[in-house]
Amino acid sequence: MRLTGRIVFAIRAAAELVGRDEYVPLDVIAEEQDLPRDYVRSAMSDLRRAGIVSTRRGRVGGYRLARPADEITLADIIRAVDGPLTVVQGERPDNLEYAGAAAGLEDVWLAVRRAERRILESVTLQHLSTGKLPREVRR
Repeated sequence: MRLTGRIVFAIRAAAELVGRDEYVPLDVIAEEQDLPRDYVRSAMSDLRRAGIVSTRRGRVGGYRLARPADEITLADIIRAVDGPLTVVQGERPDNLEYAGAAAGLEDVWLAVRRAERRILESVTLQHLSTGKLPREVRR
């Protein structure tokens, strides 16, 4: 997985909404997280399409989480803005097997995908906002 700026901006913007019941204007989210307004707008559009945030137009409009923060994982946000968590470049034909010194390589790739998925699906926006991260991701 490549951790792009787009992913980080989306996570930061969504995290800014944790604990807020009111709709938060785009400008406030961008300012609080010191992010470019256009990037936040793009990220929020992706998150809205994925059902992670809801929007309201008008004077008291803005964005808020569409689900409780403890139900929104980093994996949800990454998938909303960037697609699948781990992409292995290219597909191997069914008749091509890893062989010789590289025979275990396929198991390595599968383990990486499992570990990445386990971590990103276990960390929620609530964890981020409280700083109480799951044990497997604490330093």
